[in-house]
Amino acid sequence: MSRSNIAVPEAKEALERFKMEAASEVGVNLKQGYNGDLTSRQAGSVGGQMVKKMIESYEKGLK
Repeated sequence: MSRSNIAVPEAKEALERFKMEAASEVGVNLKQGYNGDLTSRQAGSVGGQMVKKMIESYEKGLK
């Protein structure tokens, strides 16, 4: 079983685009598919940027 089960399979493509955009913003070069050669710091910066953007989007929705 995959560790990254997506609750809404139709959202997979949008999530990939979102991840690539966040990676680009923090200067991490992601490739399509497996990115196991990333350092923990690089992977964390991509994930952190994704969370930051999600929070900003949520906060904009509150206004």
